[in-house]
Formats: sequence, C-alpha cells, structure tokens
Amino acid sequence: MTATRLWLYDTTLRDGAQTQGVDFTLADKRRIALELDRLGIDYIEGGWPGANPTDERFFAEPPDLERSRLCAFGMTRRSGRSAANDPGLVALWQTKAPVITLVGKTSARHAEQALEVSREENLAMIADSVREAAARAEEAILDAEHFFDGFKEDAAYALACLEVALGAGARWVVLCDTNGGTLPHEVERITARVAELVPPGQLGIHTHNDTGNAVANTLAAVRAGARQVQGTLNGLGERCGNANLVSLIPTLALKLGYDLGLAPGAMRHLTHLSRAFDEELNRTPDRHAAYVGASAFAHKAGLHAHAVAKDPSFYEHIDPALVGNERDVLVSDQAGRSNLLMRFKEMGVEVLPRGEQVTALLASIKERESQGYSYDGASASFELLVRRALGELPDYFKLLSFRVIIEHRFNAKGVLVTISEATIKGEVQGQRFYKVAEGNGPVNALDHALRDALAPVYPTLGGMRLLDYKVRILPGGGTAAVTRVIIESGDETGRVWQTVGVSGNIIDASFEALNDAITYKLHLDRVALPAAA
Repeated sequence: MTATRLWLYDTTLRDGAQTQGVDFTLADKRRIALELDRLGIDYIEGGWPGANPTDERFFAEPPDLERSRLCAFGMTRRSGRSAANDPGLVALWQTKAPVITLVGKTSARHAEQALEVSREENLAMIADSVREAAARAEEAILDAEHFFDGFKEDAAYALACLEVALGAGARWVVLCDTNGGTLPHEVERITARVAELVPPGQLGIHTHNDTGNAVANTLAAVRAGARQVQGTLNGLGERCGNANLVSLIPTLALKLGYDLGLAPGAMRHLTHLSRAFDEELNRTPDRHAAYVGASAFAHKAGLHAHAVAKDPSFYEHIDPALVGNERDVLVSDQAGRSNLLMRFKEMGVEVLPRGEQVTALLASIKERESQGYSYDGASASFELLVRRALGELPDYFKLLSFRVIIEHRFNAKGVLVTISEATIKGEVQGQRFYKVAEGNGPVNALDHALRDALAPVYPTLGGMRLLDYKVRILPGGGTAAVTRVIIESGDETGRVWQTVGVSGNIIDASFEALNDAITYKLHLDRVALPAAA
C-alpha cells in the first residue's frame, strides 16, 4: 500500500525572522535555504520581497536549489488597486520565484475592521491577486489568515474566501491559526469540514504555538485531510513560535507513516541541522527537544540503563540514529561511533569502522565539548580536528605569540576613538615573521596582521573575508566564565565556513577561531606546503 504524500513548507526565513532577537543576514538566509533543500523540503519561503533590503538581495540572487521550490511571500492587493499594478505585488512578480504565496484575510471581522473594506471587496482582492499570481508564477498559494477564528465567527464567509481563491487558480489554500489560540479538537473538526469542499491535495495547515499546541494542531489537521504542512526549524517564530518542523517530520514519517518526499536517510541530518541552526543564532540548543535534544535519548545509570542495554525500545520510542541523534548511556558508545563515521563520510575521510583512531577521536570530541566547544555550528573546526588527528592536515604556519592593545583616547579633532593594534610573531616557510596591524576591533586587527604575514606565501588568502562573529558566555558565571567564539568566514568563490574557539579569555578564543578559519581556507584551496628557504 502506497503511503499518503504530504508536502512540507518551511517558513523559517520569514516567520522565523519575526522572532524577537533574530536577525538573519543574507549569508544566513542562503545557508539555511541550502540546508533545507538538502533535507528535501518541498517549499522554502524565502521572505517578503520589498519588505526589507535583505529579502530584496536574497531574491535578487537566490540560492541554487536542487529539490526545493522557492516561494516569494506577500499580501493580497490593496483596495482600489489592480493586482497587476499594486506596488507590493509587483515586487513579487519581479522575483521570478516559481511559487508566490499570498496572505489574505478570511475573517469577515478582520476584513471590515483591520482592512476597512467590505466583505465583497475582500473577496475580490483575494480573487484578483491569486489570479494574477497564478498567471505569473508556476504556483499560487493562499495563506488564509485568521481562518479558524473567522470560521467560528462566520463559517460561510471563511469558506467563500477559500472558494474564490481556488476558483482563481490557487494550487493550495492553507488554513492559518494566526493567533495560535485554537485547540486540537477544534482544528480537526474545522479542517474536516473544509476538506468536504476543498480537495485534500490542495489543503494546507499553518499553526502557531501560543497554547503550546502547534505540533498537535498540525497533526490534527493532517488527520482531517490537510496535505501541506507549514512550520519552521525548531519552532522559531513570533510570540511563542510556529509549528516545529523538526518535531513534525519524524512524527509524520515514523509514527504515522506518511510519505514526505525526503531522500533516503535525509532524517539522519535532523539533529545536526537543529543544533547547528541554534548555534548560528547564538542560542543554546534545547537539551530536552523532542527527537534531537542531547537528552532526548539519555538514560541515567541504574534500572533504565540496564533495561536499555537489553532492549532500547523499553525506554526509547524510536532508534535515535534515525534522526541523527545518539543514545547517551554509559554501557555503549556505538551510537556516537556511528554518527562520527557518518560525518567522516561526508568529509571524504576514510577510517576503518573499528579503528583505534575512531575511538580516540570520539573521546577527544566529547572531552572538548565538555570544555565548551560546539561543533554543530562550526563544522570547519570539526573537520580540522579530525584531519589533524589523522595526520591529514599539514602545518601551513606556526604562531609563536600574539599581543593585542586597545587604546581608548581623544584624537586630534577631539573625537573619542578606540584603536585596536595587534602584534603577532610566527613562522612560515622556515622563516620567522613579525607583523603589526590596526583594525576595527581586536579580532579585525589580528586578522589583518596574520593575513599580512601569510599573504606573500599564500596569495589565495587575499580573497578571504570575515562575515560574522558570535560570542557566548558559557554557564559558570562571573567575569571568569568560559567564552565560546564562532567566526563565519567566506571567500570569492561563495564558500562559507564556521570555526570555533573556546577560552576563559575572549581574545584568545577569538584567535583560536580565526586561526582555524585561515587554516581551513588553505585546506579548501588545496594549497601545497611551500618549500623551506
């Protein structure tokens, strides 16, 4: 029997960007989109063209997606304007995105009080906008805003909004629990009523987590006939967040048996994707997150650990390896070994499955992570750690010492300025070097000094640049707490990589991450070691 197909629609790049404290850079958006594409998400909502410069630049140069379809988001035309010439919609037409998603009011009260238009005009706005979108893109989608509240207030009108959208050519109509206040039994009842009129292959669900029921509400809608599922990575979103795709994907596939269109083994990347995403946002990953948390399959010593050793299903609802996670129990390190070997394969590193090197590396990684290192958000440093341990990474240069001076003073014009000066000593090509450079902050000064010293020997470093710098003070408290620094770097080829440094001193941690960043650039370029003079 063929499994029922569901379509996954990710809204992280738009809904997630509305989260308090989250501000995606262009590089962030591109990297997240590529990770979602690798996972096999059907639709990726890239943002709202015209709403901000970052979204405009993202759609001007969209990432090259292999599996996913890029969606441009906007709202229905304004009252009194034609859909073809409405400025907000024109920005969508110009993106050439294959999918256009429009949000439209499906609550009579919201149409009359928020938009201040008549019910008839709101229906016309939906129909005109969807019709124009369907003519200009491969697919048009209507996000039925405030649908559940609107249905409770006036079911006939809410359904009429869906009918005009379908009549105008909408590929999907998506029921939105916009304020997150609807409960699962209500979602299932209302969605079932809608499914009597809307073909299941055109019905979607979009929920918010304001009652803590976003995932449950989504599952209820799917049970009632919804076939497109919208959500975000780690449940990111405004207020209390959106439905968490990281939880929904394995639940829908492993528990309910739906076909999500994912490539074989794709779910094994979920844990890494979830944790790397949090690290990228400088957030501490939730240890207790379903499926992917570090404690999701953790067992304390004693009765539970003894039972798990006999049969993991006693206390584990799935095999953690299915989602790329691992069992945390003293009686076995096989899950950790399996995940490590998977990472080796992705890097192209060949290691014997039972080699002593794997055991030693696993122990080294766990020890470093206990010190504060996090490799989910710094895959370049992880690869360097592995290659150094296996003797596959040459010593491109040696750093003997460095010093950073911060001067805070008034300049000749009486303006208070802060100047950072870095001094480094090292060795390359058998020759000692000594460099001094200034920069916009201590890390920038160190970067300038180090690359000034190395560029004559390694000219490819001229195309490298630092893109982002994130600092987190790890638990411990006080000014002596351990600091973790993650540096994001890129080059002229468009490659982007992240490296990590950890120390009780923020400058030392920064320098460690910077050192790895430069080393990784040389490794990517397959630079040969220079001959000694």
